Amino acid sequence: MKSKLIDVRDDMEIKAKGKEEVFETVDEQGVKFVGLWFTDILGRLKCVTISVSELEAAFDEGMGFDGSSIKGFARIDESDMLAKPDPATFKIVPWIAKEDAVARMFCDILEPDGTPYMGDPRYILKRNLAKLKEEYGYTFYIGPELEYFYFNSDKKPEIMDEGGYFDLTTLDAGSDLRRDAVLTLEEMGINVEASHHEVAPSQHEIDLRYKDALTMADKVMTSRIVIKEIAQQQGCYASFMPKPLFGMNGSGMHVHQSLFKGDRNAFFDQDAEHQISDFAKGYIAGLLRHAPEITSITNQWINSYKRLVPGYEAPAYITWARRNRSTLVRVPMYKPGKEKATRVEYRSPDPACNPYLAFSVMLAAGLAGMKNKYELPPPTEKDVYIMSADEREKDGISVLPGSLIEAITLTEKSELVREALGDHVFENFITSKKVEWDRYRVNISEWELKEYLSVL
Repeated sequence: MKSKLIDVRDDMEIKAKGKEEVFETVDEQGVKFVGLWFTDILGRLKCVTISVSELEAAFDEGMGFDGSSIKGFARIDESDMLAKPDPATFKIVPWIAKEDAVARMFCDILEPDGTPYMGDPRYILKRNLAKLKEEYGYTFYIGPELEYFYFNSDKKPEIMDEGGYFDLTTLDAGSDLRRDAVLTLEEMGINVEASHHEVAPSQHEIDLRYKDALTMADKVMTSRIVIKEIAQQQGCYASFMPKPLFGMNGSGMHVHQSLFKGDRNAFFDQDAEHQISDFAKGYIAGLLRHAPEITSITNQWINSYKRLVPGYEAPAYITWARRNRSTLVRVPMYKPGKEKATRVEYRSPDPACNPYLAFSVMLAAGLAGMKNKYELPPPTEKDVYIMSADEREKDGISVLPGSLIEAITLTEKSELVREALGDHVFENFITSKKVEWDRYRVNISEWELKEYLSVL
């Protein structure tokens, strides 16, 4: 099914009114270079740096580049692309000396004729958000919790502390790193609600204050590079690898989400049980039903599935609850009865995903549940991890995919994901993941050598 091409350029033109402010800031701060940022389909950040003398041309025409060299973009015979900066995303890069002031902007990728490029993950999210606004008038808000590790190097996961959840002791060797990262994020206009040591040794979490989904996807990409940069400056390494340590908790990105029309929260109903609206119940049911087929997008790496196993606080079973953290979907009860705080938390994604694509498929799954009036099963308020297989079967609790290839096989059959991502990204993403799986399955691991070499 081919995706409808929704023109989001009107929104781009509205934001383009900020060009004057960009040039004012460039003059005031003595900016000499501007990095134009965008991502490939796997969510890896790309950058081309221009001098400020080229900024006007970049705004008006975009900067040309070879799309065939970017993962999942274009074939060599159709490789000419344009990166057009979004002035609303202009920020000074604070970790570079002021005398060499550098700024950055996120870009929309365009075809040579100026139309949006269907392989651009940022456009994919913009298209889904435009469709949401067009059909329902809603704005999609996201508040992610980013978990990650600090290690002594990028060669081996050597932990820097033996701290645990919320520890405030000398065990938390990363507290200064985390504080400096938060201060840098704030300098770049990224509001942080909280930060703390997480459960595993050397594991940390930074929670971002909710924003609209497009702004938040940009902020997630920025946060990952900021956290890594601050760590590197201090001679260590920050990793968003989902499961770097055997026998320890992995890193997730719990995604809090809500839909608003003006000041009204579509998930809130004052008169309903627990103040959860029928709309929210349908949305949760959609996330649950479509979870298996969207998991390859929210958990896109081989290593992601080492985290999604029972016993380490990551969701492995497809259930929902209000307080139970062993479930896939949770409706947080921190502030009962408060409309703006009513939200749905989807707990399986990890921080190494492509946020533009992950936010798109979660929205599509939730809306499908609402639109088609899926029935929401009863909540599971007991620990799913200690339930027997018979108990789970009796309660109709199924399991998330156990490996990347299993997840990709389910995604490949999904019309919902194809529609959300568009044919180009859908097909290129699946092809890329199959290649990754083939490379993995022919590799001989250290575990296999220890397990088999001396006994077979």
